[in-house]
Amino acid sequence: MSARLADPLATEAMLPLRSASALAARVGERPCASELPASPLTPLDAVDLALCNHPQTREVWASARLQAAQVGVARSGWLPSLDGRAGVTRNFTDDSQLTQRNAALSLSWLLFDSGQRSANIDNARQLLDAALATRDATVQSLFLAALQTYYRAQATQAAVQAASDAERSARESLAAAELRYQVGIATPADRLQAQTAASQARLNTQRAEGDARNALGALANALGFPAQTPLQLAALPAVAAANEFQQDVDALIAAAQVRRPDLKAAEAQLRAADASIAVARAQGRPTLSLAAGPNWQRFEGETTRTGSIGLTLNVPIFTGFENTYRVRSAEAQLEARAAQRDRLRNQVALDVWQAYQSLTTATQTVQTSRDLLASAEQSERVALGRYKAGVGTVLDLLSAQSALASARVQRIQAELDWNIYRATLAQAMGALDYSLLQAAEGRP
Repeated sequence: MSARLADPLATEAMLPLRSASALAARVGERPCASELPASPLTPLDAVDLALCNHPQTREVWASARLQAAQVGVARSGWLPSLDGRAGVTRNFTDDSQLTQRNAALSLSWLLFDSGQRSANIDNARQLLDAALATRDATVQSLFLAALQTYYRAQATQAAVQAASDAERSARESLAAAELRYQVGIATPADRLQAQTAASQARLNTQRAEGDARNALGALANALGFPAQTPLQLAALPAVAAANEFQQDVDALIAAAQVRRPDLKAAEAQLRAADASIAVARAQGRPTLSLAAGPNWQRFEGETTRTGSIGLTLNVPIFTGFENTYRVRSAEAQLEARAAQRDRLRNQVALDVWQAYQSLTTATQTVQTSRDLLASAEQSERVALGRYKAGVGTVLDLLSAQSALASARVQRIQAELDWNIYRATLAQAMGALDYSLLQAAEGRP
């Protein structure tokens, strides 16, 4: 079946043209990657794979196509319908058998319906807008979830490196304690404390490695692959001290209330509910229809040809108050949709406020954690030098190394928070798309 016959009213063409987000259109219309890239996995690759392979992406795309087809159903009400009928009847009596054949074509066309068809089309169009906006909102939620999973996997790998660095420092301290013990300038307690610290550091490394393997398995699963699939992650660029969302939070909230696809969906559903009231009212008003068609009948060797044409005016007089309650139901639905829209608008403001404050805090802690790490590294070097020189205690050295290990973890957490809250704020504003990652990776 050709595309023209499969979609004669061209409703599929409405999907990309009426989409609120180029991102969702891209996911629905371009070929999806089915294999991991040959190069190390970037955040952009991870999002591509997650969106293409996640069943929910296909579900919301199919829902949008379903609603586009409903627009076609509503449009078809403006067109005439043509029916064909044919029949053969065999009549039996005591002394004869008679065959009667007949055929007919019937053309019917609704000429006037008090605005019901126009209201149906308006309702279907608004529901299509709602379906497209819901698709965009779902895609952005999946986008954010994929990024969060990817960044957590990156953080666990960084934690393995930090734990390995801490273990190496602990072994160096143990070696220094062993040397001082052998020359008689350290107590057995120093040696045991250093040995305990080295064992604890090794345990921390093993746990970090286990967490990293679990995080990679979760990432592989989110991308649509088995958990045991080996993944190699690309190195992330350094976190910038500032970001593009550093502006007045009121302006961000105002922009979010214009861009958020779920709020657009709520607005479209509100307009659809308003159109449903017009549909319900029109159902209780007069309609005018045209009917015409030829008839053929053959009986006892004689053929009769007839035809008819006529207008039918239908005026509903009393329907048992059915239409009254249809209108009341539609008006109540409108009130419910309005309340849902208002509730979501308040939630959008809260989402942006919380994400903005979280990103602001994360931006500040990134630089603070770097300063803390630099100070802890210097303190550890001084403590190790003093201990090797015989003027420092093992407790001072172990304390400095513990502070350094903590500073490394806090730096990793700060950069993880910054990456996630940056994406969270973009999603809260309805601006989470590929441009966010392309800018971070230096792509055009």
